[in-house]
Amino acid sequence: MDRRPPVSDRTPPSSAERITYLAAELSDRGIDLVRVLWSDLHGVARGKEIPTDELPRFADHGVAFCQALMVTDLAGNPLHVPESAGSGWPDADARIDPDTLALPGYAPGIAYLLAEVTDPAAHGAPLRFDPRSLLRGQVDRLTTRGLHPVAAPELEFYLLREDRTAPHGWRRYLERDTAGYVVGTAYDPDDMLPLLIRECRALGLGVLAGIQEFSGGQYEINQGHGPALAAADKAFLFKYAVKEIAARNGMRATFMGKPFADRSGSGNHVHLSLTDAQGRNLFADDTAADGLSPLAKAFLAGLLEHAPALMAVLNPTVNAYKRLAASGSLAPTAANWGYDNRLAYARIPPERGPGARVEVRIGDGAGNPYLTIAALLAAGLDGVENGLVPPPPISGDRGDEGAPLPTSFGEALTALEQDKVLGEALGDRFVQVFTELKRMELARFAQAVTDWEFNEYSWML
Repeated sequence: MDRRPPVSDRTPPSSAERITYLAAELSDRGIDLVRVLWSDLHGVARGKEIPTDELPRFADHGVAFCQALMVTDLAGNPLHVPESAGSGWPDADARIDPDTLALPGYAPGIAYLLAEVTDPAAHGAPLRFDPRSLLRGQVDRLTTRGLHPVAAPELEFYLLREDRTAPHGWRRYLERDTAGYVVGTAYDPDDMLPLLIRECRALGLGVLAGIQEFSGGQYEINQGHGPALAAADKAFLFKYAVKEIAARNGMRATFMGKPFADRSGSGNHVHLSLTDAQGRNLFADDTAADGLSPLAKAFLAGLLEHAPALMAVLNPTVNAYKRLAASGSLAPTAANWGYDNRLAYARIPPERGPGARVEVRIGDGAGNPYLTIAALLAAGLDGVENGLVPPPPISGDRGDEGAPLPTSFGEALTALEQDKVLGEALGDRFVQVFTELKRMELARFAQAVTDWEFNEYSWML
């Protein structure tokens, strides 16, 4: 039952009114709980479960929570900054976006809605380091110039089974490596890949295809391209859904870049292009020898110019740099580009015309989808605005040609702090909080005794 008045009877409804109407419609459909989700700086889904008939009370100013959650590391340690203890642990509000409704078939009676985080002390303005708001800001910068960003992620992950005899209590869902692109029950005894594809398609996440990756228990599921904010929403919800579905089947899904030292790492390859208001691909140029427009080349040059700083956002963990250091990983080590070359930092896939795009291959599976796309768009726009020109493309196996990329998380964080262009685009406060939070993570890691150290030194020394 549609409880909204006829459009001709009134002005378009406000967001709060739409949430109220949505709550009534969900109740009519037997949905009694709404899970409001938002992203923290790590890309972890935070949220609250709200009875559907209570949802309208949150329609105006959102769901309140302690703002310190946005400046807390993965071990639960908050930064001591004005946004946390420095101001008496103030609130933030998660403002619900009624356009993000998703209904998980694996969780009957529950609906998902995404939210952006706002600051009550700033009269409801976006929190300066809210990931979704940061991406929206970059999209707005481009659209005011007549450029509409399009994105598509390729996320890799492992499925794990609990095993008390295994290191850390978990082992890979499948132990034997296959070199990838095998499908069927012989290689997936619980048919997890078909289950994940079906459930994520039913959620409206734009799933196109899925494969078993190189290592046993590792998978990649491709999502279709779309407007950048919607693409990031789908990637964020995809990661959440995969972890939820795995948990419901007695497993764990992890997107961390290098969960096993002797197995393949998991990345996130992001495809990007720009269109005009009519949807025409502005990266395409049929008159150019390579089919790419000057705009595409300038955007590409911006990605390369800011590659060192982008590393901190696209590879935001200590673990990520172990994936990049692994031999034979196909992970790039220098800021370069190439035509259909998987050793390059930025690959130009063979499609042209409507399919012309840049694929950035450096990202870690653990990266925050909102921050990843926001940072890439900011870098690309700088290339466009300043008419940057990329160096010649690499060819063959010369993947180490070009400016070297940071090889450690600390080096990457320093590069981000020193990149004034990205700092201005993303906001100085975001850079300050993000780097401080991640340096706290680095400091804890420096004090940790790893399994390798114990195994290497304890017996002979």
